[in-house]
Amino acid sequence: MYDAMVIGSKKIRWFIFGFALLLGGHLTILIVFEDAPRTSLNIALEKAANNRMELEKVLRYYQQNPADSLKYKAACFLIENMPYYSYPVGKQLENYKLYFNWLRHYKRETPQQLSDSIRKVFGPMEHLEKRSDICEVDSAYLCHNIEWAFKVWKGQPWGKHISFSTFCEYMLPYRIDDEPLEYWREMYYNKFDSLLEPLRNSDSPDKEDPVAVANYLIQKLPYKYHYYTGIFPYSFGHVGARHVQYLTGSCREVTDFAIYLFRSLGIPCAIDFMPMRDRVNVGHFWLVCWDKNGEEYMTDFPRVLSPVCKHWWYNHDNTAKIYRSTFSVNRKFVDKMMLYGEEIYPFWKTPKFVDVTDSYTRHKEKDVEIPASRFYRGHCTSQIAYLCLSCKRDWIPVDWTPLYSDNIVFHNVRKGGVMRVATYEDGNLCFLTDPFYQDSLTNDLRFYSCEEKKHDVILYAKYNLENDKQFIDRMLGGVFEGSNQRNFSKKDTLFIIRQKPFRLNTTVKSWTNKRYRYVRYVGYKNTNCNIAEVAFYGINDSVSLKGKIIGTPGCYQRNGSHEYTNVFDGKSWTSFDYKESTGGWAGLDLGVPTEICKIVYTPRNRDNYIRPGDIFELFYCDKDWKSAGEIQAVSDSLAFRNIPQDALLLLCNYTRGTQERIFAYENGVQEWK
Repeated sequence: MYDAMVIGSKKIRWFIFGFALLLGGHLTILIVFEDAPRTSLNIALEKAANNRMELEKVLRYYQQNPADSLKYKAACFLIENMPYYSYPVGKQLENYKLYFNWLRHYKRETPQQLSDSIRKVFGPMEHLEKRSDICEVDSAYLCHNIEWAFKVWKGQPWGKHISFSTFCEYMLPYRIDDEPLEYWREMYYNKFDSLLEPLRNSDSPDKEDPVAVANYLIQKLPYKYHYYTGIFPYSFGHVGARHVQYLTGSCREVTDFAIYLFRSLGIPCAIDFMPMRDRVNVGHFWLVCWDKNGEEYMTDFPRVLSPVCKHWWYNHDNTAKIYRSTFSVNRKFVDKMMLYGEEIYPFWKTPKFVDVTDSYTRHKEKDVEIPASRFYRGHCTSQIAYLCLSCKRDWIPVDWTPLYSDNIVFHNVRKGGVMRVATYEDGNLCFLTDPFYQDSLTNDLRFYSCEEKKHDVILYAKYNLENDKQFIDRMLGGVFEGSNQRNFSKKDTLFIIRQKPFRLNTTVKSWTNKRYRYVRYVGYKNTNCNIAEVAFYGINDSVSLKGKIIGTPGCYQRNGSHEYTNVFDGKSWTSFDYKESTGGWAGLDLGVPTEICKIVYTPRNRDNYIRPGDIFELFYCDKDWKSAGEIQAVSDSLAFRNIPQDALLLLCNYTRGTQERIFAYENGVQEWK
């Protein structure tokens, strides 16, 4: 017979044999040592090295009382995944994080000015030390996190609808990703839990629904204005619970705040994200929660949560892939990738996420199949193909699939955006196809392959002006007026804007040849008189008329940055944004009555039009990006000759700005992709 016991990390099995010898019977015990099973927990403890005793303290503590069995499992869950987390440390890093505080309190400065100030005050970023959680997390920190997580799970009315598996993945984790280790749970709980007291003490059924509680909390927050910017003095990663409280920064910072807030109060939640968005050059993060019935809700915090299936993204965004961040590593995914035995693109090396694209996909047909006839000719040894989205001249992998000789099939892909297929070899992407998109209605593939036939292109912008749509729309109904009374008690209409402008400078003729001392632009109702530039011209239409600037003082920002004087400063990147929605105007006192022959106006904008004096270079995609030439703009448009038809294009500005986006030139128009 045999039995077994465990001592340390060794399992001892003893075999007892009873037998009689010629000289008498005796008992023989044979002891055999063998390695303990290589479980995830054992592997993690081995990696803890000198910190192993701290982690084992936690395990022993929760093993003592049978009532703590779930807490023991929770501790195991955290420790098993701890080796996959680390964080940077450095005094200079903490100094740079003051940027988020400055953004909130120094509102007269732009993000770029504040970013430059951080670098100037503190100097260049130092080399940062990287610390591993498995070697740093001590027993006190881990127990504190577990106790507080269980306190809000079991103590809140809505906790009864939260399973243990959901709790472990989306409420228990002590961190989001690579932020510094902090005792954030108690801090957030003490600051915000009282906001839920009226609901918790009420008879409302909403107090048992996590989503209803989350929306109640959002509405009760005393401060929830998010100052958005994508400009940073350093690539921080996740900055931590203390700094995201300022609600400044990008979608990542505000979503991180919501994660800390909700989890500290017992509301399970997750971060869903796009590695790269369609039609823009960035990814995106947002918050997801589940109601008591398990239905998914999403929000761009601090907006209230709404069902995923009713959110505007569900119906209008075409980004190919969406993932959900998890605390645990997607081991099934890792095991599958390892089967191919080749270099893996970094995004998938430690995948702490799951694919949730299917939850956001409205089309029934969700596979993208590329036939071998569309592959570039040449030898390819890779067994993995990556689906990539555009980021200026780069391509960012967002999905992968096995590479077969006859075709490539990517599953659960949202259609409509421009994509491209590549392999990953020796640290570089090697492209297999031209860029293409799949029509969301017909499922047909449209490839952007350079044709021998050439054509000329006229360009007015370097980036999708859809982002300026609000400003462009606000030009409609705007009126140019002339008068010989300073208060415009008697006035004539010089021109009314009836069409949306499509370029930086729009030139129109005056409707009258009368003479006026005072001229002005009056914004249409509910537009805050948004306009960037106006120039009035007399009989000599080569030089704009000058005069004393007049108008309605006060801007929406309350800091003098968008006053009426901007309309005549000669800078197309500054603008007027009147403090009231209606009633604003900006004009000139010309000194003497003057005939107005033409007017040139510029809509408020984000400086992505063609600006005279800037240097531009056009690229077209012919397997690689190739230059079509470099031009210095002399007006608000650029003309390039002999460009391959049906090519994907990209216009770069070497003088200023960072926003540039791929487009096709179709029917004489830039079609942004």
